[in-house]
Amino acid sequence: MDLTGARWRKSTRSGPDGGNCVEVADNLPGLVAVRDSKDPAGPVLVFTPGAWRTFVWSDPVRRV
Repeated sequence: MDLTGARWRKSTRSGPDGGNCVEVADNLPGLVAVRDSKDPAGPVLVFTPGAWRTFVWSDPVRRV
């Protein structure tokens, strides 16, 4: 999968110390990519935009 042009941003849930960080690229057509910021060359999870919305909104903390 070609992720050239992906603009990665760090999750707002990531701690200030830089640990346990997730980066998301949602600027590519038809997909949302997620990776570990400590391993940018490592594996990437890819979601459709609809699946990503479902995943994010399934977090019970966000529903409070």
